[in-house]
Amino acid sequence: MPLTPAARHTEPAGDYPAPAYAWYVVIVLTLGYVVSFLDRQIFALLVQPIREDLGLSDTQVSLVGGLAFALFYTLLGIPIGRLVDRRSRRGLIAIGVTLWCLMTAACGLARSYWTLFLARVGVGVGEATLNPAALSLISDYFPRQRRGQAIGFYNMGVSLGVGIANIVGAWAISLAAAAPALVLPWYGPLQPWQLVFMFVGLPGLLVALLMLSVREPPRRDKLRLAGPDGVVREELALADTLRFLGARWSTYATHFVGMSVVTIIGYALFFWVPTMFVRSWGWTIPDSGYAYGLITLVSGPLGVNLGGWLADRLYARGCHDGLMRISLYATALVFVPASVAAPLMPTAAGALVLLIPATLAGAAITAAGVAALMMITPNQLRGQVTALYYFVINALGLTIGPTAVALITDYGFGDPQALRYSMAMVAAGAGILALGFLAANLRLYRAAMLEAEGWDQG
Repeated sequence: MPLTPAARHTEPAGDYPAPAYAWYVVIVLTLGYVVSFLDRQIFALLVQPIREDLGLSDTQVSLVGGLAFALFYTLLGIPIGRLVDRRSRRGLIAIGVTLWCLMTAACGLARSYWTLFLARVGVGVGEATLNPAALSLISDYFPRQRRGQAIGFYNMGVSLGVGIANIVGAWAISLAAAAPALVLPWYGPLQPWQLVFMFVGLPGLLVALLMLSVREPPRRDKLRLAGPDGVVREELALADTLRFLGARWSTYATHFVGMSVVTIIGYALFFWVPTMFVRSWGWTIPDSGYAYGLITLVSGPLGVNLGGWLADRLYARGCHDGLMRISLYATALVFVPASVAAPLMPTAAGALVLLIPATLAGAAITAAGVAALMMITPNQLRGQVTALYYFVINALGLTIGPTAVALITDYGFGDPQALRYSMAMVAAGAGILALGFLAANLRLYRAAMLEAEGWDQG
């Protein structure tokens, strides 16, 4: 498949939207990301009451929180990504937000393992629209030299969503537990955990309305293909997509798998930290939610913005692999050591202290990793590549992370109180794999960046 360089943009380079409006769009999209993580993370705070009310094991509840969400998120992500590269991105996001908010509220009506499982599948279907469309939009609103910081800001949604879910969730659990029992005439009494799902799900519908204020920018950084007849075209068929990715499989594979193994650790922490404090140190769910929520709310945004700022500085100085260098060094020096040590601390205070650098570094890694992907992918493929990336992330990170911890606890130790040791084991094993893949990716990514910058030469 011969490649010819595309004009830098479909419009002159100076025709990017005004910075103030571009950042407004980033804020709206970040708010959507906050809501998406709020809706998925609230489950982690409710593990204990759901487990007790529905009579589930740690493994069963981890499958509802991980596999059920990831199932259709991953399966529908790739066709949705193809729509992102061809249709209105803001429209797809508005539809997705509406669906996942309604399905989060539907979790509050579940009375059995399978009804809760299916409602979580619906949350995953809705959320599959957000990242491919949002990252594609942001990449068209900002030039390369400012893109890392914008995408980093967007990735604050992860930390903000997790932090808000823990803090608001802790407050909502306390409120729901103290409130008189709510009885729906067509349903019957609702448990406090069911009320919490409704409380956090429905307000997110406001984000769908905000998407009406977002304009579709021109699509930029396009790759052009020269056919055998000499005709140059910008529209890429599915076969073109497969050839492009196949020719660069080692770059994308080492990036995808390396970042996914990092995510195994992140999702294991997100899912089990509140329960770890309850089991290991006798904390209440609200207390653990407030503490971990505050750490995530402060350290996460600091990490993604620091990572984005450093990446843009490195790029301006000619360091083409700066984004992946940040990911590798933060993983090796901070994230893995802190994630392994935090659950092993003899006191809750010690665990909380180590969760601060683990959260900060984890946020910087994920922000730098996804920004790196946008830098080496042409416009026509960003939605599909992003969807494929999150397919791998969720197939490995979201599915294996929570469930591996549960399996070791249930079938390895056979003791719920051993949860923190299971968490440390998963973090150590995944950390070794992550470092190997990220180190292998560095040279490949540098070459991919040099190629991608060639598309910008008109």
